[in-house]
Amino acid sequence: MTTRTPPPIPAGGHAGEETPPARPGTEANRSIRHASVTAGVGLLLMSALAGFGKFVALDGLVTQGNAAQTATDIMGSEGMFRLGVMSLIVVIALDVVVAWGLYRVFSPVSTSLSMLAAAFRLVYGGVFLVAIGQLLGALRLLGNDAYLSVLGADQLHAQALLGITAFNDLWVVALGLFGVHLVLIGYLAYRSGYVPRPLGVLLAIAGLGYVIDSAGIVLSQGLWTSIGAFTFIGEFLLALWLIIRGPRLTVSESRLHGHPIPVAR
Repeated sequence: MTTRTPPPIPAGGHAGEETPPARPGTEANRSIRHASVTAGVGLLLMSALAGFGKFVALDGLVTQGNAAQTATDIMGSEGMFRLGVMSLIVVIALDVVVAWGLYRVFSPVSTSLSMLAAAFRLVYGGVFLVAIGQLLGALRLLGNDAYLSVLGADQLHAQALLGITAFNDLWVVALGLFGVHLVLIGYLAYRSGYVPRPLGVLLAIAGLGYVIDSAGIVLSQGLWTSIGAFTFIGEFLLALWLIIRGPRLTVSESRLHGHPIPVAR
């Protein structure tokens, strides 16, 4: 008679028991929750960094229409100006992270629209990076490089202010692309079933505000009153929702398994 050795019993278990595999839906929801929190934290960090870079370090040192005063203020606080530029560069890096996070959060709703929304945000970041290059060019003009001696001080100051103005112009164009991104995210949020519909509406309104601002500033021959300054609340509320609700977010099995909402044609 042949003697058979019984199979080893797993540590902490009983004979005949197997470790149950992780449910795909559970893993997918965990991934979405992590992406949600990451995107929310990224949005809040971006708000702080962009506020400092644009409104403190840049607008606080620039006197529109007065190139000489602008040059004096920037060179007198060059460290803060450079720190502001660096903060805007970090904002672009965070834009990439947020684009991924929002794609992951809303891909169960519609993969194609989520990818399109992420693409608009990434293109916006690319244009914004080009705009920031104008600020570095302005700093170069105000420096002490020997080859700049062929130009007079007034010319250098004027060209530096022109570069800063070019930054603002490029950013305005980029905000139109960012606005389209927000409109798409607002639509996805509205149709998701797991994001409050009023939040989706506010996001779409915020996006439309940026699109209108971008078109209005380009087409208007006079001063333009910013609409986005009053409609941005949807972005802030989205960041809070992603951080507070994100860790408990649960997406239905049907959407996780390839049954997104139909897209109106």
